[in-house]
Amino acid sequence: METTAAAPYHSNQKLIRHAHGLHNLESERHRDPLKRIQYADPELSPLGWQQVREQRKDLSASGLLERIELVVTSPLTRTLQTSVGIFGSPLKDENTVGNGYQNGIKTPIFNHPPIIASELCRERLSKGRSRGSISQCRSRFPQVDFSLIEREDDILWEADERESDESVAAKGIKFIKWLLARKEKEIAVVSHGVFLQQTLIALKNEFDSSIEEEFLTPLVYLFGNCEIRSLKFFRESVVRLGQDYKKN
Repeated sequence: METTAAAPYHSNQKLIRHAHGLHNLESERHRDPLKRIQYADPELSPLGWQQVREQRKDLSASGLLERIELVVTSPLTRTLQTSVGIFGSPLKDENTVGNGYQNGIKTPIFNHPPIIASELCRERLSKGRSRGSISQCRSRFPQVDFSLIEREDDILWEADERESDESVAAKGIKFIKWLLARKEKEIAVVSHGVFLQQTLIALKNEFDSSIEEEFLTPLVYLFGNCEIRSLKFFRESVVRLGQDYKKN
């Protein structure tokens, strides 16, 4: 792998799981699912907002915030809040961070990387979970480009069974190939635990021994909230996965 590591990479993707959400808080409070508040599209918890602020500070200090050329995010609220909170324009009011306003004027404070929403990297589809309408999303997150999403309203998942791991993995591979076809090299992806997990498992199966052995254990696929990892493609058939930042 030494020669591979020295070669110019084709794409360097930063994989980020959304920060701590209200649904995560409910899971921690109640082991019994029947006792939990059910959220269709949960927002970040107070802990989640703290994680976003800390990651933004760390990425700014490391210089990565300036190097990212593109941010691709799931269109669910918790990922949009994480994306805009970390990579969007900073605001004085932390409760409205990333909405793109300064003194009531919709003006970016600095040239943040473009943020685009894609259905390809959203969470596993399941009954009772859905995103808001695109009109609502645009109103809440004016810094985000929603032009890739064609449907105004979400397609609700009505089946009793949630989306299969195989379906999520197939979606993940399609998403990665779409990223590799883009001109940007430094790309941040803000998504969900299950999507990131199944995508990495699918990549392992796709590229087999091209991924370094230390990253082939099952536990590597588990992302903490607001955790960031690097996924480098040196060629279309060679992948290197690394953990850049500790779990919060």
